[in-house]
Amino acid sequence: MDRRRLLAMLNPALASGGQSSGAVPLPKPRTAGNVSVEQALHARRSLRSYSRAALALEEAAQLLWAAQGVTSPSGYRTAPSAGALYPLETLLCAGRIDGLPPGVYRYRPDRHDLIVLAEGDRRAELAAAALSQGWVREAPAVVALAAVYRRVTGRYLQRGVRYAWMEAGHAAQNVLLQAAALGLGGVPVGAFDDRAVARVLRLSSEEEPLYLIPVGRR
Repeated sequence: MDRRRLLAMLNPALASGGQSSGAVPLPKPRTAGNVSVEQALHARRSLRSYSRAALALEEAAQLLWAAQGVTSPSGYRTAPSAGALYPLETLLCAGRIDGLPPGVYRYRPDRHDLIVLAEGDRRAELAAAALSQGWVREAPAVVALAAVYRRVTGRYLQRGVRYAWMEAGHAAQNVLLQAAALGLGGVPVGAFDDRAVARVLRLSSEEEPLYLIPVGRR
C-alpha cells in the first residue's frame, strides 16, 4: 500500500492534498473521567495476556496524551521534565486499532497527531526484538518511549541522562494509570535488543529506546 492510499484511509482530507505533512489527526483527549486517581492506582496491574479485541482510536489517543500530551499554553506536558526540555519521543506500534491501519507512528505532542513511520503490522518484529516476549506481539498496540539525550545533557551534562530516565518512568506510569482508568491493562517492558527495537520503530541514530508498553483488553 502506498503512502497516499494509506493516508486516504486515515483521513480523506489528506488524499486531496489538504495537508502535505502526512499527519494523522487524533481525537481530542479527555481531561475528566469517571475513575479517580486512587481507583486507577488500585486497579493497575501488569497485564501480559490480552483478548483479540481492538482498541478504539480514542483510547489510543488518550494513552499517547497521557504519556506526553501538552497540558498548558506554555507547552508543559503530562509528565514532569527537568528544565522542561522534554527529551522523550513517543512511538506507537499499532496492530489492532479501529480507524488506524497497522504500522509504526510517531506521536507529536504539540499537535496531538501521528506521523507514519512504517506501514504494516510490526508487532511480531518488535516482539522478536524484545527477546520473544509474546505479549508484545499479542497486544493490539504498543506504546514506546525513546530518549534524545542531547536535549538535556546540553544543560545538565551527564546527569541529564538520569533525568531522561526519570522522565521515562513518569511517562510510563502515566500510560499504565490511564490504561487502568480506561478499563485496559498494560505492562512495562525493558528487556530488549536496543538496536533491533530501534530498527523496527524507525528511530534515528540519536534516539535510544527505553520502554515498550503493550496495552490491550483483558
